Amino acid sequence: MLPDSRLSAREVVLQQFDFLVQDVKRSAQHFQPPGLGVPLTFLDSHSKDKTLQVHRVFSIPLVSFFHPAQSIRTEKTDGEGRLITPHKSVSGVRSRDVHTVSGDYAYHHYMQDKFNDSGWGCAYRSLQTLCSWYLYNGYTDKQPPSHNQIQKTLVDMGDKPEKFVNSRQWIGSVEVGYVMDSWVGSEHRIQFVSSGEDMAMQGGLLVHHFQTNGTPVMIGGGVLAHTILGVKYDQVTGDTQFLILDPHYTGKEDIATVVKEGWCGWKGPNFWDKKAHYNMCLPQRPSLVQD
Repeated sequence: MLPDSRLSAREVVLQQFDFLVQDVKRSAQHFQPPGLGVPLTFLDSHSKDKTLQVHRVFSIPLVSFFHPAQSIRTEKTDGEGRLITPHKSVSGVRSRDVHTVSGDYAYHHYMQDKFNDSGWGCAYRSLQTLCSWYLYNGYTDKQPPSHNQIQKTLVDMGDKPEKFVNSRQWIGSVEVGYVMDSWVGSEHRIQFVSSGEDMAMQGGLLVHHFQTNGTPVMIGGGVLAHTILGVKYDQVTGDTQFLILDPHYTGKEDIATVVKEGWCGWKGPNFWDKKAHYNMCLPQRPSLVQD
């Protein structure tokens, strides 16, 4: 069978490997832990002991990287047509000084689900993207919550009054963290940044986050919310670039448009409003191996 010309070289190799495995009636799952230049493949099911051995041999941190849900995906959209892990199509994401989210997620943005949240729902959409990461990486079976479910969760925990349900009121990073904790059972950190100008000094913190947790980061400031998927940081000069996923997009699920128009792409320090303060919600990856 000839390989699909639209696939990358790595995808072609994995596809051909799958064909060979099927011929001998074996199943294969491919994984790409951070820090390794090539994928790792498990034949058939893999036990926890086997997983721990792989962690030791390749010096992979003892967090979950080999759950079946974390295997390399070939599909580009989910069941609802949402783009999956669009930052992989952005130039420069594989440079050595770039640190990005580890694992797949879905791009949630304005106007999806036949629901008009334009002008007020950006933090809700960023929260849904964060929750999709936990779903796609095997930490939960729950689909990302709807706007209504997010609002009810905040009311049920006593953070918001009853009238908040079915409203168009904004939420911020703190509320995103509350819902994450309740919905997927995760923990989170809130990092306060006094001004957009100071975002340029957060490069080291974000490098550490993506190296140790690898989760997407929700950031809110002024009247806008975004999702940080990665950072390019020069330790000598302090120069910092941010890989941003923008929930304000209202167009079609077209990766070429999303990347070309910068809805998923690199932003410099001037992207942030110098007069606004920011809160980053940094979801934590569970520390125990659960593969």
